[in-house]
Amino acid sequence: MSYEELDVWKESHKLALEIYKLTKNFPKDERFRIVDQICRAAISVPTNIAEGTGRHSKKEFSQFLYIARGSVEETKYLLLLAKDLNYLKHEICINLQERYNKVGKMLNGLISSIRK
Repeated sequence: MSYEELDVWKESHKLALEIYKLTKNFPKDERFRIVDQICRAAISVPTNIAEGTGRHSKKEFSQFLYIARGSVEETKYLLLLAKDLNYLKHEICINLQERYNKVGKMLNGLISSIRK
């Protein structure tokens, strides 16, 4: 199965694109601070899903999914930080965090199915 067929990859890819769009409106002096960090964390999720599908074993695939799950949590924190710095509206932050929670649950489900 290709990573592009996985719903969790599709959703995390959409979220990464949204993060890139949103951070274009952040202050210019944040370019090499929170903007780079949140973009790296956001793209780490679909990137690790994609890389994991190319591995030779279920154990290796699971390991990359665990890394993606860690990146979900990192991204959620960075969204909170951006909100608290007044770079993101509260409603946008909550919506994105809820969608990342969904991605986290999808990753958990995929990890469980691989381990069976």
